[in-house]
Amino acid sequence: MNIHDRIPADLLRSTLAADATRPLVTFYDDATGERVEFSAATLANWVAKTANLLQDELAAQPGDRVALLLPAHWQTAVWVLACSAVGVVADLGGDPAAADAVVSGPDRLAEARACGGERVALALRPLGSRFPQPPEGFTDYAVAVPGQPDTFAAYDPPGPAHPALAVDDLELTGGQVVERARADASQRGLAPGSRVMSLAGYDSWRGVSAGLLAPLAAGGSVVLCRNAEGLDAAALAARRESERVTHFAD
Repeated sequence: MNIHDRIPADLLRSTLAADATRPLVTFYDDATGERVEFSAATLANWVAKTANLLQDELAAQPGDRVALLLPAHWQTAVWVLACSAVGVVADLGGDPAAADAVVSGPDRLAEARACGGERVALALRPLGSRFPQPPEGFTDYAVAVPGQPDTFAAYDPPGPAHPALAVDDLELTGGQVVERARADASQRGLAPGSRVMSLAGYDSWRGVSAGLLAPLAAGGSVVLCRNAEGLDAAALAARRESERVTHFAD
């Protein structure tokens, strides 16, 4: 935790400075059997590339609203932090018709077409693979992002008073997101090295905080589980043990 963190993207920068190589996000998809692990350095690279895509290819401006029609997923975590770095509002589950751009998973493409701005589609396939057939009218994220630069600098760097996150019918500034994440981390008893397993979605503050922001604010890490509803208590307990989980959220 760094007292100088002002916006959500700063939480990742502080984690990167503290220890770039340690696991930061471990992702499971129990529908596909996928398990993938990202160090702070690897996640930061994805965030930088995505922020460059937003700023340069999609022409996103500070204050723009990006509707994220995505589940709890490592790529969603990337988009939340990339939006923060650019200074656009990450609207979790927001109305695409009211957004300047939309980022959608494969199951919400029809809904996403209501956006009159840029549309980005995520296949959410193992290892971040592309769509077998690109959806018409969308940029395939897996095709567009690899060629983006590995470092990012905002043309107009956002500050703590700029809107950053819309969730639960609230619009929070970057500073408010950091403050709430710190408060959640304290309430959960998180500390540097804490490892949170989260089964919660990213469609609420509770879910995105437990599954990303609070662990980041505390200097911890997260085990993010998607489609885990079918796991029994023994399977969950085994995963908690193998992943050395210290805290649990569902």
